[in-house]
Amino acid sequence: MSYEAVRKDYVRHTLEKSDCKADPIEMLDDWLKLALEESLDANAMTLTTVNAAGRPSSRVVLIRNLDERGLVFYTNYTSKKGADLEVNPQAAVNFFWPWLERQVRVEGLVEKLSAEESDAYFASRPRASQLGAWASDQSDTMTTRDQLERALEAVEKRFEGKEVPRPPHWGGYLLKPDHFEFWQGRASRLHDRIVYTPLKNGWEFRRLFP
Repeated sequence: MSYEAVRKDYVRHTLEKSDCKADPIEMLDDWLKLALEESLDANAMTLTTVNAAGRPSSRVVLIRNLDERGLVFYTNYTSKKGADLEVNPQAAVNFFWPWLERQVRVEGLVEKLSAEESDAYFASRPRASQLGAWASDQSDTMTTRDQLERALEAVEKRFEGKEVPRPPHWGGYLLKPDHFEFWQGRASRLHDRIVYTPLKNGWEFRRLFP
């Protein structure tokens, strides 16, 4: 297979100024809901962080809330992404929905959610996921799979017959956006790109060359 020969023309939608909302968070919410109608994986977003040495790394996480504050996701605070955000709280996320021929980029400052908000979300998770958050030393080296399974067995015994509390090393982050880009694929690589940047009160948007 030749990767150079892979071609696809994007012809499903257009993105006109009249399609753009005054608030990019509302626009992202509309695009996300439309994408979820066709795939439950649509809430997956690629999160990029940068460590103290300036080295970037990316991974897929799930958006769990979107409101006027920004985008919320949850993870282990001692993970690679957590360590990066501790020293450099600037981050970026990217949604890609190939079935809609769309993507959205969001950049901004990341901060931890309150313990109360993280507690509430953790309590809503399936019990197996709650136990897994205790069992996994996320991003640490594991010698064998048995090491994880033994840790899970120990946690199951520890909380047998009890509610599982949120681990102190696990919780939510809020990405407070200061940059959005909405991308709509178009034929002949002449894509539509709309960028939002904040004003003192509200947002302004402009079109970019593809």
